[in-house]
Amino acid sequence: MSLPPIEILAVASEAYPLVKTGGLADVVGALPAALRPHGIRTRTLLPGYPAVLAAAADAPVQHRMALRGGEARLLAAQAGGLDLLIVDAPHLFDRPGTPYNNAAGQDWPDNPQRFAALGQAAAAIAHGALAGWRPDVVHAHDWQAGLAIAYLHYGPRPRPATVFTVHNLAFQGWTPGAMLAELGLPPESFDIEGVEFHGGISPLKAGLRLADRITTVSPTYASEITRPEHGQGMDGLLRSRVRQLSGIVNGIDTAVWNPAHDPLLPARYSGPHARQRGRNKAALQAALGLQAEPGALLYGIVSRLTGQKGIDLVLAALPGLLVAGAQLAVLGTGDPAIEAGLQAAAAAHPGRVGVRIGYDEALAHLVQAGSDALLVPSRFEPCGLTQLCALRYGAVPVVARVGGLADTVIDANPAAIEAGAATGVQFLPVDLDGLADALDRTAALWAAPADWSRLQRNGMRSEVGWTAPAARYARLYRDVLNPAE
Repeated sequence: MSLPPIEILAVASEAYPLVKTGGLADVVGALPAALRPHGIRTRTLLPGYPAVLAAAADAPVQHRMALRGGEARLLAAQAGGLDLLIVDAPHLFDRPGTPYNNAAGQDWPDNPQRFAALGQAAAAIAHGALAGWRPDVVHAHDWQAGLAIAYLHYGPRPRPATVFTVHNLAFQGWTPGAMLAELGLPPESFDIEGVEFHGGISPLKAGLRLADRITTVSPTYASEITRPEHGQGMDGLLRSRVRQLSGIVNGIDTAVWNPAHDPLLPARYSGPHARQRGRNKAALQAALGLQAEPGALLYGIVSRLTGQKGIDLVLAALPGLLVAGAQLAVLGTGDPAIEAGLQAAAAAHPGRVGVRIGYDEALAHLVQAGSDALLVPSRFEPCGLTQLCALRYGAVPVVARVGGLADTVIDANPAAIEAGAATGVQFLPVDLDGLADALDRTAALWAAPADWSRLQRNGMRSEVGWTAPAARYARLYRDVLNPAE
């Protein structure tokens, strides 16, 4: 028996391929297509940034409304493989820089108002602003969409069911409590059971406290954030809602991330023994000024260059890595001190350390296809996508045993190797000694070609796409619509 279709309004501040600053965009961009086979149709509400409007030229106007001191239009479009609704509000979103920062890297001072407007537009759509369409479920992603949940909770009934996904608990959107009325929130919302958090307003807390269901992006992270060491001050709230909380690991778009057909690679391949993978390694070494040494163990990093990602630990462990004869290729941007440390390391060790500050999609694919191992030493990691790409591309992931890294990489301990299940190297504690031990274990595996090839084969066979996560989201939507079943 076929199940009835479900209409979802996804609310987010970014979605690949239209606008992306991190993994949030990848999830929002990939999940709708993965849900279609389950009878679930998603319309994705995005702010009308210049890049979004450029991809949706001549989109028809569906509704007009006043938002945060100016007129806004709701547009409907098909772009980037998504069924889009766009908040076209030039006074809020038509500006250079990233979705959140100006060209100097500073937060836009009106970010609270900008993303409150996104939430208000979502609530208006949920209550029928678009002729002939209302969602069954509003699915809001991260703090930028958190107030959509609050506007629905405190607004008129009936309303759609609500789901809130937290992609990273560290980013909470806190703003002073004096802005309550300006953000269109009722006085009763400023309460410990509402949006109030440490005397201010937290859109993230609004989503966690008021949504019908909460998800995060891996089962282990869902457990970790209920404890003080990872709860970012929200652990008590999350413990009180543990029955509404679940972890669904992310996937990657296996059409975009497919080494057999990747147009961004110098050489495509379908197995770890293919000569073409060696050609990609040589191309990566050339691109980052590394010595052309096929036998050197080449570690790659594609990451934000921050303490959360453990990149300072890589700098501390670098002398041992180099003494062992390995190389390091880094692509990313982040903390200026860490960027400077990596650039100094590249200058001090020419041909052994290569660093590209910034982001380059083609180079990101080449790092995955050309590195022998990928380092992900995060102190905490809600899910992580780079290790999933590494598995797909035959780069052995070396990861901290936290969050989604623990859920997606099987450690190459003796039992897992003997069982033929290992896909990478995990380590704990997340400190210099833990990372150094992991690097030693990785070097030992590299010195045993049969074991190394087995790790690669296992990783490349891993299910890293959206099939299983989409089925779990589909069950979640049906459960939230039929809570008694």
